[in-house]
Amino acid sequence: MTCPSESEKIVINCGGVRHETYRSTLKTLPGTRLSWLTEPDAFSNFDYDPKLDEFFFDRHPSVFSFILNYYRTGKLHCPNDVCGPLFEEELAFWGIDETDVEACCWMNYRQHRDAEEALDSFETPEPEAPDDDPALGGADGDLRRLCLQEDARRAGWWKTWQPRIWALFEDPYSSKYARVSSSGLPLCSSARLSYVSKNSRENFV
Repeated sequence: MTCPSESEKIVINCGGVRHETYRSTLKTLPGTRLSWLTEPDAFSNFDYDPKLDEFFFDRHPSVFSFILNYYRTGKLHCPNDVCGPLFEEELAFWGIDETDVEACCWMNYRQHRDAEEALDSFETPEPEAPDDDPALGGADGDLRRLCLQEDARRAGWWKTWQPRIWALFEDPYSSKYARVSSSGLPLCSSARLSYVSKNSRENFV
């Protein structure tokens, strides 16, 4: 195996951190932003410093290490200390498909979306109509009034959803959303949810 020449080397400064690699490495993923640096007109299309002989990108430097490593190894991993939306934004900038994320990191990458979907699944209850609502008049109104009285006898919205909410964060096997929340939500989110859970118990139980 022949060693690439010095002319094959390329320097990329991402967020103040310099990275050196080979042009042949960047060509492993055609159609991506880094692969375009190997094109003949790259010096005019990107922020290039001829004195330092380097390309500059004002992007997240630690995330870029994972991006560049993808070109080197063919495996795209997600950093544990970076939230999903930020990594998603960086992937879009560099022109990399999110489905290329390795299976071992997929849950960590997707957990923010799954958490949002879980929270969106709890519907806001509809407000009850006042007693003097004109729509409650007549035969149909009597029927609606009876329905409202029946609903009043039942547990409120919180009493209805409370067991599901507790299970979501306390029982890791109660549902797929619970498994998501227990599989590695960021520490700040877990602490905030625990705080809400504790205070909600005091207020409603």
